Amino acid sequence: MSKQEIENHQGDYGHNHGNAGKIDGKEGDMEVEEQVHHEHVEEISPELELLLKTDPLKGLSDDEVLRRRETFGKNELVEKKRHPLLKFLGYFTGAIAYLIEIAVICSAIVGDWADFGIILALLFINATIGFVEEAKAESALDALKQTLALKTRCWRNGHLVELDTSELVPGDVIVLRLGDIIPADGRLLGIGATGEATEGDLQVDQSALTGESLPLSKNKGATVYSSSIVKQGQQMAVVTKTGGDTFIGRAAGLMAVAPEEGHFQKIINRIGNFLILITVVLVVIIMVYLLVVDRGTPDGEFKKVLERVLVLTIAAIPVGLPTVMSVTMAMGAKELAVRKVIVKRLTAVEEMASVSVLCSDKTGTLTLNELTFDEPYLTNGNTAEDILLYSYLAAEPGANDPIEFAVRTAAEEQLDILKNRTHKHEVPGYKVTSFLPFNPSTKMTQATVMNYSTQESFKVAKGAPQVIIRLVGGDNDAVRAVNALAKRGLRALGVARTKPGSLEEYELVGMISLIDPPRPDSAETIRRCNEMGVDVKMITGDQQIIAKEVAHRLGMGRVILDAGHLVDPSKSDDEITEHCIRADGFAQVIPEHKYRVVELLQNRGILVGMTGDGVNDAPALKKANVGIAVHGCTDAARSAADIVLLAPGLSTIVDGLMTSRAIFQRMRSYALYRITSTVHFLMFFFCITMALKWHMKPILLILICILNDAATLVISVDNAKISAYPDKWRIGQLIFLSVVLGALLTALSFAHFFIADRVYQVSAPKLEAIMYLHISSAPHFVIFSTRLSGYFWENMPSPIFFIAVMGTQVFAMLICVYGVIVGEAIGWGWGTAVIAISLVYFVFLDFVKVFIFRYWSFEFTAAAWPTKTRKDKLKARKVRVIQQQHVWSSIDQVRQVGLKIKVLEALKQK
Repeated sequence: MSKQEIENHQGDYGHNHGNAGKIDGKEGDMEVEEQVHHEHVEEISPELELLLKTDPLKGLSDDEVLRRRETFGKNELVEKKRHPLLKFLGYFTGAIAYLIEIAVICSAIVGDWADFGIILALLFINATIGFVEEAKAESALDALKQTLALKTRCWRNGHLVELDTSELVPGDVIVLRLGDIIPADGRLLGIGATGEATEGDLQVDQSALTGESLPLSKNKGATVYSSSIVKQGQQMAVVTKTGGDTFIGRAAGLMAVAPEEGHFQKIINRIGNFLILITVVLVVIIMVYLLVVDRGTPDGEFKKVLERVLVLTIAAIPVGLPTVMSVTMAMGAKELAVRKVIVKRLTAVEEMASVSVLCSDKTGTLTLNELTFDEPYLTNGNTAEDILLYSYLAAEPGANDPIEFAVRTAAEEQLDILKNRTHKHEVPGYKVTSFLPFNPSTKMTQATVMNYSTQESFKVAKGAPQVIIRLVGGDNDAVRAVNALAKRGLRALGVARTKPGSLEEYELVGMISLIDPPRPDSAETIRRCNEMGVDVKMITGDQQIIAKEVAHRLGMGRVILDAGHLVDPSKSDDEITEHCIRADGFAQVIPEHKYRVVELLQNRGILVGMTGDGVNDAPALKKANVGIAVHGCTDAARSAADIVLLAPGLSTIVDGLMTSRAIFQRMRSYALYRITSTVHFLMFFFCITMALKWHMKPILLILICILNDAATLVISVDNAKISAYPDKWRIGQLIFLSVVLGALLTALSFAHFFIADRVYQVSAPKLEAIMYLHISSAPHFVIFSTRLSGYFWENMPSPIFFIAVMGTQVFAMLICVYGVIVGEAIGWGWGTAVIAISLVYFVFLDFVKVFIFRYWSFEFTAAAWPTKTRKDKLKARKVRVIQQQHVWSSIDQVRQVGLKIKVLEALKQK
């Protein structure tokens, strides 16, 4: 069997088929239905078409090559590289980073070098962690370059020469042979290297570019794409497109688009903007107030006032927030590395927790990208072992053909007589006495075989189904079986042998069915993803019928739409987006289509993950919020992705989801705690300063900041309650809850202050120590509540985390009890009372938190604070619901029709 059989077998696997013929003989009134392959066709402009009329045996002259190179440039991918220093400096940007940097400058102005050093160190630690982790990633465009051929044979000035592929220009005539990597997009000329006629077609593997699961047979006039691999045959081609204009070049262009601000960075900036706003507003008010009230006194000097508000600012702003976040993600990346999941972009660890749609390539990702023997159609009492044996006897040894390889592999794995053989090419008990290789006119292979046990000879024929059915005199049942296989996207290959006592009269053995099978763990991975609230969609360059069959085997829905739905001019982007949300996948897509699916879903606010292994997946991998390159992927896919799976299969994706959700919970816990702490700190000191001009020693404020943030670093190893569905940063809810908790903590702080000052009338130094212990402990214990959205006792903290948090408070209590650093001892009575009240109050705040989490909604926010933006967003949501109902209704109708067709087919077979 060879390339022509691929062209003539049944099954829509990306090959051009001829017209079906009538079956002659008994029961020969049915015909084999042919499935037409739809291949993406590159458009050639009329101007470029004029440049392709090159004489195949002369090629272009040097002068003509120079002129064309000036117009089209070199045949290479151009990349604009960012300087490493600029990349490192990029980690010092963002709302919180800017506020911290202002604090650093102010520290230098007032000469507070201790704070200056601490804050600057935190900034550099955070930037270094991010830079080092992400510097491991190679350039995606460098990897794309490596997929291109380096040398090629080309006709120039009447001579066949070898030259660098970068020297090619449109109109060059190149020679393509077995094993060559095609150096540029081209059009086949149908002739050999020296102008001779060629038999058969060129077989090209372009699965890494288009996702089609098997090599394609291409003949004169067909387009071959840069970086595809020639699997069989030899032909000359005229170069049509080079460099960035090629199929792979356009993919590189999509990858070169400046990346948008990451999801996690947006969240951090929104949190930072809120904290900056309240910090700057309140601190500026305090600063102006002190300058006015203390004007003309030593306390009213600008430098003195600046120093006081600077300390307040440093203690308020979350200087440790970026570092805690980075360390938490780095620890998660290390945990995933143990499971052979390599994280290249640190923030992808957090973003993966929020992914609700996982788009996946089919070929090589959900499937093995290996053609294998499937359930055969059998007749005349033959078994699966019989058809495998006869197929093996009629297989051409050593043929470089995927179908032949699949047949030989299946036979060698399943037939006992082919195991443990002395000579690999012999079949024990049989001898092939004559073999006729594939002939384009007969479209089959034939072998004459001697059976040693009976000393009788028989013939075996293997080939295109319609040819074999005609050979046996027709068989309508076999035709129905072939057509049924074709409708499922399965390849069919007919096998027949001569009847006993005759070498001319054939009887049908059956039909081999072949498919690129799903990976063993793909179905389970999809099921577990669905259980975790992640919708898996198949997006493949393969044919629609094949995608539906694979989806069925994987337990996915069968609403696989044609890529035409993505570029339908009669539909709006909103309507197309609804199709993307509701459909189970898309087929016959090109890289631009995959990129568009991801983009449309992202525009709807959906966080999208993308898995793939080929060059055609690289643009979508880079565009997705989380790009995942699977084991055995191309360099282009590996470099474009954020996460790389080193182990075969997809099961580690579930590990990644669970780990990322645990990390998300830790980060949200810290963010909620830190915002609450900041709100409380600023509200209390703003009110107490404005009302009573009371302040705390700078050393105590800095101590609160350093000890509490240092303790929360171990949140990266805390136990986390993994959510059943994708996590989401609800900033409105987060800030609202933080303000409520901060206000309640402020009320407690004033209660402590006035009870100690007015009721017990403690001295000023003792009051300061009491307030230090309270402000250190009360907000800090809240982190035991913010760990969960439910009640704090539903999931206990890890021992390390518990010891670290409690340890800082024990230290704070001891220095207050004995008067170390704080100035005056408060004794065990006050120390125990303050800590006990903080612990009891944290339980009260926990109930408040659960209540808000349970009843808060965007509709509530929009009703409570009806800004124009919120009104517009709420209105858009209502319109979207109506659109969703319309699209979902249409797709449900498609599902019902598909179900009815399956029922009718099942009844016919009975």
